[in-house]
Amino acid sequence: MTLAAAAPLLSVEGLSVEFRTEGGSVAVVEDLSFSIGAGRTLGLVGESGCGKSVTALALTRLLPAPPARIAGGRIRFEGVDLLGLAGPALRRVRGDRIGMIFQEPMTSLNPTLTIGRQIAEVLRLHRGLGAAAARDRSVEMLRQVGVGAPERRFDQYPHQLSGGLRQRVMIAIALVCHPDLLIADEPTTALDVTIQAQILDLLKRLQRELGMAILLITHDLGVVAEFCDEVAVMYAGRIVEQGSAAALFAAPRHPYTAGLLASSPRRVRRGERLPTIPGMVPAPGRRGAGCSFAERCSRVLGRCRGERPALAAVGADHLAACWNPPP
Repeated sequence: MTLAAAAPLLSVEGLSVEFRTEGGSVAVVEDLSFSIGAGRTLGLVGESGCGKSVTALALTRLLPAPPARIAGGRIRFEGVDLLGLAGPALRRVRGDRIGMIFQEPMTSLNPTLTIGRQIAEVLRLHRGLGAAAARDRSVEMLRQVGVGAPERRFDQYPHQLSGGLRQRVMIAIALVCHPDLLIADEPTTALDVTIQAQILDLLKRLQRELGMAILLITHDLGVVAEFCDEVAVMYAGRIVEQGSAAALFAAPRHPYTAGLLASSPRRVRRGERLPTIPGMVPAPGRRGAGCSFAERCSRVLGRCRGERPALAAVGADHLAACWNPPP
């Protein structure tokens, strides 16, 4: 069940991803469904290890196969199932119509190539530009994302740039073809708070200018509150709560979401102890038959351990998968 308007730009239906291990196939992402409308921003939130980055790589068909395998579901972009595309047809979408900011720019950028060449290659591949035109457009894109002296930076290598500048280069690569959808996987991780704010302000400005939709993958609920129209909360490979940002932050209806909100430093007064959620996210293959959050939940019922709840409406534009939701 999804919440976006009719004919969304991106529609994910029942996506499941498995990884082959020595002990057999293990489900990492299970029955994931969500959608994003044109020009909208969806925040995909959850702790490390819940499957957010695997989801991003599955959407762009970048998962290594093997060991990964998309075991079921559909990924529709403007009505076309991306799982049915291959070769040139897939490349015409990925990197062109769908851009992606990877989680760690130092490992995502090629250390042996100048940043200018890495941006220009995208234009030469997807737009067929010659070397001079690709350079001009790349320099302009660097300027657009706030890189000072872009003509000089064009000829520099990733190791010559700060973390904030490398992140801006990743954004330039993702946006140089003016995609309809940007997938941003933890775009502010490992950056100081000042640079984080600059990067998010940049994404907001570019979204307004380009009219693109954004899938923002993060663990930072403060960022989601300021940036997103809708939110999907992910736990142990599944979406456990989904809704408009306003509804979800005003009245979370899953204990996990409530725990995440309560443990935000922004909600704790000076001198108070920061609340935490006890325990750890269960590893894939050890999630049990019932609710995967049951062992960490203060509202657990007997039913929770043996029967997995489905996402169900708990209000207007608000879904939750819980047998005993918070009031």
